[in-house]
Amino acid sequence: MRPIGRRGFVTGAAGAVLAVTGPAGEAGPGPESSPGPAGAGAGARAGAKGRRAFRGMWIATVANRDWPSRGGLTADEQRTELLAHLDTAVARRLNAVVLQVRPTADALWPSPYEPWAQYLTGTQGRDPGWDPLGTAVDEAHARGLELHAWFNPYRVANHTDPSRLVADHPARLHPEWVLPYGGKLYYNPGLPEVRRFTQDAMLDALRRYDIDAVHWDDYFYPYPVAGQVFADDEAYARYGGDFPDKASWRRNNTDLLVSETAVRIKEIKRHVPFGISPFGVWRNIATDPEGSDTRAGVQTYDDLYADTRKWIREGWIDHVVPQLYWNIGLPAADYAKLLPWWDAVVRGTGVGLYIGEALYKAGDPAQPAAWQDPGELSRHLDLAATYPHVGGHCYFAAKEVAADPIGAMTTVVADHYPTGVRPPR
Repeated sequence: MRPIGRRGFVTGAAGAVLAVTGPAGEAGPGPESSPGPAGAGAGARAGAKGRRAFRGMWIATVANRDWPSRGGLTADEQRTELLAHLDTAVARRLNAVVLQVRPTADALWPSPYEPWAQYLTGTQGRDPGWDPLGTAVDEAHARGLELHAWFNPYRVANHTDPSRLVADHPARLHPEWVLPYGGKLYYNPGLPEVRRFTQDAMLDALRRYDIDAVHWDDYFYPYPVAGQVFADDEAYARYGGDFPDKASWRRNNTDLLVSETAVRIKEIKRHVPFGISPFGVWRNIATDPEGSDTRAGVQTYDDLYADTRKWIREGWIDHVVPQLYWNIGLPAADYAKLLPWWDAVVRGTGVGLYIGEALYKAGDPAQPAAWQDPGELSRHLDLAATYPHVGGHCYFAAKEVAADPIGAMTTVVADHYPTGVRPPR
């Protein structure tokens, strides 16, 4: 995982896809962009005015990616930084923030299930002296922003040493729940008791706070690491007898996590939507004729055991935020080809579609030429305005929304956000 960045393609000088790196809530990487379809531009921009739309930004806390800027700040310093991010969202005419409140099987609120997150004080389990999630909800609402609580279901730690976890961490109390893989620790999704516990831990925040949505990122089964095995044979032997192969069993485990959580959310607070932000490729067309016209190195269905299209068709989620973190014209994963694929997937389902945008790539010298153009993201919105089911966009991430090194976010606001709008409901 790179400094904490989203999934993306690393492209060499020839533009060939060499690898897939970094996951959600965390940096991904990138031929020249095309200008978008005829009829976009000013007409499409004007058409976005006066209607509800989702305008969000992620605030990642894992590894202090966006906030807090480092571990060990005082409570007042942490609060000041958080409010600055909320004020930036308002200044950019956004209407929602997606705050990561459970980054590594820990919590940004006083949870009875899991310890305080280490990214607050620098020490896991140490009380930061305030309630970050409660404050975020109140202060977001005071500014007219929605607060979506972002949870990661299965990641336990960004290392493989259980002894580094606080003594009463559930992963230490139940070592049989945990598997090391790819330099990290994960809860085993194949265990029913793990699925129940992770749901309980996440939904505690829903019971306690007036959050506006439950949000998950793209981590289910871990992204594949060459030469390593996710050692769930024992769980498969115990629970997988009804399935033709381990892959089918794993997908069912993820389906159960999503469907069970969907039911429990509505039981607790029926009005609160459930959204998921998957990696942007369900399956490549070479793998499945119903897949997207892409040549991605990762496919959620096959590699993460996450059938994101099924969740939409079954109505288990209320909105989907696919991470379309690639430029227009990229051969392996063209934004202009993925956008209509997702638009077609949600058609007739009632599931909202908001597009995850790779603001973090804009101006990054490690990215190809398209991302050095401050107009690339604005062209994404031009294109999206021509598809009827796209209901908005979400930007990764808060640090770049504020810093805006080459003016890409400023361009989006000038071109597309002349006034504030209310989020969809």
